[in-house]
Amino acid sequence: MLAPAPAWSPPLPEAAGFEHHVVETPGLRTHVAAIGEGEPVVLLHGAPQHWWQWHAVAPVVAEAGYRALCPDLRGAGWTVADDPRIERETRLRDLLALLDALHVERAHVVSHDMGAITAMQLTYDHPERVRTAVQLAVPPGFFTFSPKIIPAFQHLPKYVWHRPGAVLDGDFNERYAALPMSEATVSAHLAPMRRPDIDAAVRPLARRMVLPEAMRMMRGVYRRRRLTVPTLVVFGRRDRPFTAELVGRVCRDPERYADRIEFAYVDDAAHFITDDAPAAVAALAIDWFRRAA
Repeated sequence: MLAPAPAWSPPLPEAAGFEHHVVETPGLRTHVAAIGEGEPVVLLHGAPQHWWQWHAVAPVVAEAGYRALCPDLRGAGWTVADDPRIERETRLRDLLALLDALHVERAHVVSHDMGAITAMQLTYDHPERVRTAVQLAVPPGFFTFSPKIIPAFQHLPKYVWHRPGAVLDGDFNERYAALPMSEATVSAHLAPMRRPDIDAAVRPLARRMVLPEAMRMMRGVYRRRRLTVPTLVVFGRRDRPFTAELVGRVCRDPERYADRIEFAYVDDAAHFITDDAPAAVAALAIDWFRRAA
């Protein structure tokens, strides 16, 4: 159910046109930023980000006739959990409860980075809840491991061994962002890290969710399953090491594993593709909703 919005602490970053709600489900009070009316589109943020990651994408999606729902996932943003424990599928269970509470039977799902793990779990385990999927900066679950992708995860140790109070602003550099981010933008992304519970969630998210799911992918779990949800996978052309050549190599013969999947590449964008090229991300997503639904 929707609860009255509290006095947010720390204050929410500014973003025009959004409504802010708290959705209460057992053990969790999820902050959801929403904009627009129409078919639901759920946008799942990466790390160390939150709903504001979509502040330049969701309004464009809304203008195209959709209702964009941007939740703060457990351990991020302004969502509050009664229990700090996080396991591999905790966020998936949270998302299913959120969809039920909002009376959303099926939605388009757009995801980035760590949010793509939850989106992938949803598309494989509950495909009836997903109309289409757009996955940003992360290969599909059926990819074949290659040592050449290891540089894509060089940031992961700082999450696995995160110390309370350590600042994660080093991720927002030229290695991961094609365009320089302003100090104000980085501060907006990292604002919730001032909350002790959000800071404390960094390590369990990496250790209990990301690493176990990564091991499943490397063991080929998803190559033994069928992806039935129409899925668009998008990378920035400056997102190293995920060049079109390497993605084509580790995702060879995708029709063996997916009913309908396409790959797209955005110029002048790196890992933080929603910051580098929000208009291109929105345009690709809207086009995919209309073509693939």
